Amino acid sequence: MSLAPPPVVRRPYGKAGVITLGLWLLTGLGLVYYLVSAYNPELIARYFPLYLKGLWTTISLVLISFVIGALISIPIALGRRSQSRIARGLSFVFVYFFRGTPLIAQIFLVYYGFGQFRGAFESIGLWWFFREAWYCAIFALSLNTAAYQAEILRGAIESVGRGQWEGARALGLPRLVIFWKIVLPQAMIVALRPYANEIILMIKASAIVAIITVYDLFGETRRAYSRTFDFQTYIWAAMFYLAIVEVLRNLTAIAEKRLIRHLKR
Repeated sequence: MSLAPPPVVRRPYGKAGVITLGLWLLTGLGLVYYLVSAYNPELIARYFPLYLKGLWTTISLVLISFVIGALISIPIALGRRSQSRIARGLSFVFVYFFRGTPLIAQIFLVYYGFGQFRGAFESIGLWWFFREAWYCAIFALSLNTAAYQAEILRGAIESVGRGQWEGARALGLPRLVIFWKIVLPQAMIVALRPYANEIILMIKASAIVAIITVYDLFGETRRAYSRTFDFQTYIWAAMFYLAIVEVLRNLTAIAEKRLIRHLKR
Protein backbone atom coordinates (compact mmCIF):
# COMPACT_ATOMS: atom_id res chain seq x y z
CA MET A 1 0.00 0.00 0.00
CA SER A 2 1.59 3.26 -1.13
CA LEU A 3 1.13 6.43 0.78
CA ALA A 4 0.13 9.46 -1.25
CA PRO A 5 2.34 12.52 -0.79
CA PRO A 6 0.89 15.24 1.38
CA PRO A 7 -0.93 17.95 -0.52
CA VAL A 8 1.02 21.10 -1.30
CA VAL A 9 -0.30 23.99 0.70
CA ARG A 10 -0.13 27.21 -1.23
CA ARG A 11 -0.07 30.16 1.05
CA PRO A 12 -1.53 33.30 -0.48
CA TYR A 13 0.39 36.51 -0.35
CA GLY A 14 -0.34 38.56 2.70
CA LYS A 15 -1.56 42.12 2.51
CA ALA A 16 1.95 43.43 3.12
CA GLY A 17 3.30 41.42 0.17
CA VAL A 18 0.56 42.65 -2.15
CA ILE A 19 1.16 46.24 -1.10
CA THR A 20 4.93 45.88 -1.61
CA LEU A 21 4.49 44.37 -5.07
CA GLY A 22 2.03 47.10 -5.94
CA LEU A 23 4.46 49.81 -4.86
CA TRP A 24 7.28 48.28 -6.93
CA LEU A 25 4.96 48.01 -9.93
CA LEU A 26 3.90 51.64 -9.59
CA THR A 27 7.55 52.68 -9.25
CA GLY A 28 8.48 50.81 -12.42
CA LEU A 29 5.56 52.26 -14.35
CA GLY A 30 6.41 55.73 -13.10
CA LEU A 31 10.01 55.33 -14.21
CA VAL A 32 8.94 54.17 -17.67
CA TYR A 33 6.50 57.09 -17.94
CA TYR A 34 9.20 59.55 -16.92
CA LEU A 35 11.68 58.23 -19.48
CA VAL A 36 9.09 58.32 -22.25
CA SER A 37 7.82 61.80 -21.38
CA ALA A 38 11.32 63.25 -20.82
CA TYR A 39 12.90 61.56 -23.84
CA ASN A 40 15.27 63.99 -25.51
CA PRO A 41 16.69 62.71 -28.81
CA GLU A 42 19.24 65.53 -28.91
CA LEU A 43 20.59 64.51 -25.51
CA ILE A 44 20.78 60.85 -26.53
CA ALA A 45 22.55 61.67 -29.81
CA ARG A 46 25.05 63.92 -28.05
CA TYR A 47 25.96 61.85 -25.00
CA PHE A 48 25.29 58.23 -26.02
CA PRO A 49 28.79 57.87 -27.59
CA LEU A 50 30.31 59.27 -24.39
CA TYR A 51 28.30 56.76 -22.35
CA LEU A 52 29.65 53.94 -24.49
CA LYS A 53 33.19 55.26 -24.01
CA GLY A 54 32.66 55.43 -20.25
CA LEU A 55 31.12 51.95 -20.28
CA TRP A 56 34.23 50.56 -21.98
CA THR A 57 36.42 52.34 -19.42
CA THR A 58 34.42 50.77 -16.58
CA ILE A 59 34.56 47.27 -18.06
CA SER A 60 38.29 47.42 -18.83
CA LEU A 61 39.08 48.91 -15.41
CA VAL A 62 37.15 46.19 -13.59
CA LEU A 63 38.50 43.31 -15.69
CA ILE A 64 42.15 44.40 -15.42
CA SER A 65 41.86 44.98 -11.67
CA PHE A 66 40.04 41.68 -11.14
CA VAL A 67 42.67 39.65 -13.01
CA ILE A 68 45.55 41.35 -11.18
CA GLY A 69 43.74 40.90 -7.89
CA ALA A 70 43.18 37.21 -8.66
CA LEU A 71 46.92 36.70 -9.17
CA ILE A 72 47.74 38.55 -5.96
CA SER A 73 45.10 36.64 -4.00
CA ILE A 74 46.67 33.21 -4.61
CA PRO A 75 49.79 33.69 -2.42
CA ILE A 76 47.70 35.59 0.15
CA ALA A 77 45.17 32.75 0.39
CA LEU A 78 47.98 30.21 0.69
CA GLY A 79 49.61 32.42 3.31
CA ARG A 80 46.38 32.43 5.32
CA ARG A 81 46.57 28.62 5.41
CA SER A 82 50.32 28.44 5.95
CA GLN A 83 51.90 26.85 8.98
CA SER A 84 54.29 29.79 9.26
CA ARG A 85 53.16 32.42 11.76
CA ILE A 86 54.87 35.17 9.77
CA ALA A 87 53.07 34.23 6.55
CA ARG A 88 49.73 33.94 8.35
CA GLY A 89 50.28 37.23 10.14
CA LEU A 90 51.24 39.20 7.03
CA SER A 91 48.36 37.73 5.04
CA PHE A 92 45.92 38.49 7.85
CA VAL A 93 47.07 42.13 8.11
CA PHE A 94 46.69 42.59 4.34
CA VAL A 95 43.18 41.13 4.28
CA TYR A 96 42.15 42.93 7.47
CA PHE A 97 43.28 46.34 6.20
CA PHE A 98 41.77 46.22 2.72
CA ARG A 99 38.51 44.64 3.86
CA GLY A 100 38.19 46.85 6.91
CA THR A 101 38.75 50.28 5.35
CA PRO A 102 36.54 52.05 2.78
CA LEU A 103 37.56 51.75 -0.86
CA ILE A 104 37.32 55.51 -1.32
CA ALA A 105 39.89 55.99 1.47
CA GLN A 106 42.22 53.50 -0.23
CA ILE A 107 41.91 55.33 -3.55
CA PHE A 108 42.67 58.65 -1.86
CA LEU A 109 45.67 57.14 -0.09
CA VAL A 110 47.08 55.93 -3.40
CA TYR A 111 46.22 58.93 -5.58
CA TYR A 112 46.88 61.75 -3.13
CA GLY A 113 49.02 60.07 -0.49
CA PHE A 114 51.65 58.62 -2.80
CA GLY A 115 51.98 62.03 -4.43
CA GLN A 116 53.69 63.19 -1.23
CA PHE A 117 56.59 60.89 -2.10
CA ARG A 118 57.11 62.12 -5.63
CA GLY A 119 60.86 62.51 -5.20
CA ALA A 120 61.28 58.95 -3.98
CA PHE A 121 59.20 57.55 -6.84
CA GLU A 122 61.11 59.64 -9.39
CA SER A 123 64.39 58.29 -8.05
CA ILE A 124 63.29 54.69 -8.66
CA GLY A 125 61.48 55.45 -11.91
CA LEU A 126 57.91 54.80 -10.76
CA TRP A 127 56.45 58.30 -10.77
CA TRP A 128 55.06 57.79 -14.30
CA PHE A 129 52.76 55.16 -12.76
CA PHE A 130 51.52 56.98 -9.66
CA ARG A 131 51.00 60.33 -11.37
CA GLU A 132 48.24 58.89 -13.61
CA ALA A 133 44.76 58.54 -12.14
CA TRP A 134 44.07 55.49 -14.33
CA TYR A 135 46.99 53.51 -12.93
CA CYS A 136 46.22 54.61 -9.38
CA ALA A 137 42.64 53.40 -9.78
CA ILE A 138 43.83 50.00 -11.07
CA PHE A 139 46.37 49.75 -8.24
CA ALA A 140 43.82 50.51 -5.51
CA LEU A 141 41.06 48.31 -6.97
CA SER A 142 43.47 45.41 -7.50
CA LEU A 143 44.66 45.41 -3.89
CA ASN A 144 41.11 45.80 -2.60
CA THR A 145 39.68 42.91 -4.62
CA ALA A 146 42.76 40.77 -3.87
CA ALA A 147 41.82 40.83 -0.18
CA TYR A 148 38.27 39.70 -0.89
CA GLN A 149 39.31 37.12 -3.47
CA ALA A 150 41.89 35.68 -1.06
CA GLU A 151 39.14 34.95 1.46
CA ILE A 152 36.90 33.49 -1.26
CA LEU A 153 39.72 31.25 -2.46
CA ARG A 154 40.72 30.22 1.07
CA GLY A 155 37.17 29.22 1.90
CA ALA A 156 36.78 27.32 -1.38
CA ILE A 157 40.02 25.40 -0.83
CA GLU A 158 38.99 24.48 2.71
CA SER A 159 35.65 23.21 1.38
CA VAL A 160 37.46 20.44 -0.54
CA GLY A 161 37.48 17.29 1.59
CA ARG A 162 40.72 16.09 3.14
CA GLY A 163 40.14 12.76 1.41
CA GLN A 164 41.08 14.40 -1.88
CA TRP A 165 44.47 15.38 -0.49
CA GLU A 166 45.01 12.01 1.14
CA GLY A 167 43.99 10.04 -1.96
CA ALA A 168 46.32 12.10 -4.16
CA ARG A 169 49.20 11.65 -1.71
CA ALA A 170 48.56 7.90 -1.71
CA LEU A 171 49.12 7.98 -5.47
CA GLY A 172 52.48 9.67 -4.91
CA LEU A 173 51.53 12.97 -6.54
CA PRO A 174 53.58 16.06 -5.64
CA ARG A 175 51.86 18.65 -3.44
CA LEU A 176 51.91 21.29 -6.19
CA VAL A 177 50.28 18.91 -8.67
CA ILE A 178 47.63 18.00 -6.08
CA PHE A 179 46.80 21.66 -5.59
CA TRP A 180 46.64 22.73 -9.25
CA LYS A 181 45.14 19.58 -10.78
CA ILE A 182 42.85 18.22 -8.07
CA VAL A 183 42.02 20.70 -5.32
CA LEU A 184 41.87 23.99 -7.22
CA PRO A 185 39.42 22.80 -9.96
CA GLN A 186 37.02 21.56 -7.28
CA ALA A 187 37.44 24.76 -5.29
CA MET A 188 36.61 26.87 -8.35
CA ILE A 189 33.17 25.26 -8.57
CA VAL A 190 32.45 26.42 -5.03
CA ALA A 191 34.02 29.85 -5.60
CA LEU A 192 32.28 30.64 -8.91
CA ARG A 193 29.26 32.39 -7.43
CA PRO A 194 31.27 34.38 -4.84
CA TYR A 195 33.67 35.45 -7.60
CA ALA A 196 30.73 36.62 -9.72
CA ASN A 197 29.37 38.57 -6.75
CA GLU A 198 32.80 40.15 -6.26
CA ILE A 199 32.88 41.32 -9.89
CA ILE A 200 29.38 42.79 -9.51
CA LEU A 201 30.47 44.64 -6.38
CA MET A 202 33.56 45.91 -8.21
CA ILE A 203 31.44 47.20 -11.10
CA LYS A 204 29.34 49.23 -8.69
CA ALA A 205 32.32 50.30 -6.57
CA SER A 206 34.30 51.40 -9.63
CA ALA A 207 32.05 54.46 -9.87
CA ILE A 208 34.18 55.94 -7.08
CA VAL A 209 37.11 56.45 -9.48
CA ALA A 210 35.21 59.33 -11.07
CA ILE A 211 36.30 61.51 -8.14
CA ILE A 212 39.95 61.20 -9.21
CA THR A 213 39.21 62.26 -12.81
CA VAL A 214 38.85 58.80 -14.36
CA TYR A 215 35.95 59.22 -16.75
CA ASP A 216 34.28 55.84 -16.49
CA LEU A 217 30.54 55.38 -16.97
CA PHE A 218 29.68 57.31 -13.84
CA GLY A 219 32.24 59.98 -14.62
CA GLU A 220 30.70 60.57 -18.04
CA THR A 221 27.28 60.65 -16.38
CA ARG A 222 28.39 63.34 -13.96
CA ARG A 223 29.83 65.36 -16.81
CA ALA A 224 26.62 65.01 -18.84
CA TYR A 225 24.50 66.10 -15.88
CA SER A 226 26.73 69.10 -15.12
CA ARG A 227 26.14 70.32 -18.68
CA THR A 228 22.42 69.56 -19.02
CA PHE A 229 21.04 69.35 -15.45
CA ASP A 230 18.79 66.61 -16.79
CA PHE A 231 18.09 63.93 -14.18
CA GLN A 232 17.51 61.25 -16.78
CA THR A 233 21.26 61.13 -17.42
CA TYR A 234 21.60 59.25 -14.12
CA ILE A 235 18.68 56.96 -14.95
CA TRP A 236 20.32 55.95 -18.23
CA ALA A 237 23.55 55.25 -16.34
CA ALA A 238 21.63 53.04 -13.92
CA MET A 239 20.22 51.15 -16.92
CA PHE A 240 23.73 50.53 -18.22
CA TYR A 241 24.88 49.22 -14.83
CA LEU A 242 21.82 46.95 -14.62
CA ALA A 243 22.56 45.61 -18.10
CA ILE A 244 26.15 44.77 -17.16
CA VAL A 245 25.03 42.97 -14.00
CA GLU A 246 22.35 41.02 -15.87
CA VAL A 247 24.79 39.88 -18.55
CA LEU A 248 27.27 38.82 -15.87
CA ARG A 249 24.56 36.96 -13.95
CA ASN A 250 23.55 34.97 -17.02
CA LEU A 251 27.16 34.18 -17.94
CA THR A 252 27.74 32.92 -14.40
CA ALA A 253 24.69 30.68 -14.59
CA ILE A 254 25.87 29.24 -17.93
CA ALA A 255 29.40 28.64 -16.59
CA GLU A 256 28.08 27.01 -13.42
CA LYS A 257 25.76 24.75 -15.39
CA ARG A 258 28.65 23.64 -17.55
CA LEU A 259 31.06 23.09 -14.65
CA ILE A 260 28.68 20.93 -12.62
CA ARG A 261 27.22 18.92 -15.51
CA HIS A 262 29.17 15.85 -14.35
CA LEU A 263 27.48 16.06 -10.92
CA LYS A 264 23.95 15.73 -12.30
CA ARG A 265 22.37 12.30 -12.48
